[in-house]
Amino acid sequence: MTTHPGPLADLKVLELAGLGPAPHACMMLADLGADVVRVERASGRWDVCDPARDPLLRGRRGFTADLKNAADVERVRGLAAVADVLVEGFRPGVAERLGLGPEVCLSLNQRLVYARMTGWGQDGPLARHVGHDLNYVALTGALAGIGRRGERPVPPLNLVGDFGGGSMLLMVGILAALFERRSSGRGQVVDAAMVDGVALLSQMVWAMRGQGLWRDERGTNLLDGGAPFYDTYECADGRYLAVASLEPQFYARLLDVLGLAEADLPPQLDPAGWPRLRERFTEVIAGRSRQEWLDAFAGVDACVTPVVELAEVATQEHLAARGTFVDVDGMFQAAPAPRFSRTPSRLPPGRPRPPSTDPATAAAEAAAVERDWLSQT
Repeated sequence: MTTHPGPLADLKVLELAGLGPAPHACMMLADLGADVVRVERASGRWDVCDPARDPLLRGRRGFTADLKNAADVERVRGLAAVADVLVEGFRPGVAERLGLGPEVCLSLNQRLVYARMTGWGQDGPLARHVGHDLNYVALTGALAGIGRRGERPVPPLNLVGDFGGGSMLLMVGILAALFERRSSGRGQVVDAAMVDGVALLSQMVWAMRGQGLWRDERGTNLLDGGAPFYDTYECADGRYLAVASLEPQFYARLLDVLGLAEADLPPQLDPAGWPRLRERFTEVIAGRSRQEWLDAFAGVDACVTPVVELAEVATQEHLAARGTFVDVDGMFQAAPAPRFSRTPSRLPPGRPRPPSTDPATAAAEAAAVERDWLSQT
């Protein structure tokens, strides 16, 4: 097995191919040095992106398997028997029906961390129902708080459910189970559900609500666009500024650059005066272009930044200096994170190489992985 750079070097991860949060977590595991082998289902699947141009699939090798074929299932079991981690994102019961459920795999490998990624979780009334990011965010109450006052809730991309509440929670579970295994010598099942993850992400809102600091009406609170000093504003050129001047010292600097006198305005934290503050901020900011405002705020600690369009990200000086985004073979993508002082991660060269759908080639690819992993056991 080729040693991958990064803090998870030589960790063996078996990924049963899926969409969204599970492959995102496996991408991060590969970024951190794990040897991730992705098993694609021969029956095919629905892809949003071309697999050969999808950075979510970077950093791992794989093969195609017909999971309704006994020989292919046995091959996958053989890899599970020597893997450190198995990741699957099927609906509850599917892996069991395929003969690859946790009971079978843990009987073959008691050190295996069997990580399951779902929206609703492995139990509960909705466990076997379909759903997507928007559904999980909606049921947990988070979606109701995202949007303008008096308007309908706004889908927050799929960052909150799929990736924040999904893959990040899955990563925490996997790494925690691996840490515990060091003392017990045993693996276990990790049940990572997006509804649980979104609930955890919402903890600060629940804390504020419990102390009477959060109203259920969206667009009326400190952090949901209700406060005029925590919102976005259109500039003269149709571009936007993000204003997040929460603390008094930052708010004072905001007013100073805008040319507004605090004595002429309602108190910052009085919601009754927020409509007037918003009116003045809107009027003043609309008077200059975004670049003119960025020049005015340069070097001023007021928590004001441009709202950067996706097409502009590559030109941002700070992101370029940190290498936050990279271009690999014409694919613009996020670089591995976080950063490590002794065991830095490195991006794999080139584009992802989807496994062959030719049965003979797929069998050869699988056999190569088997030989590699078994030789390291």
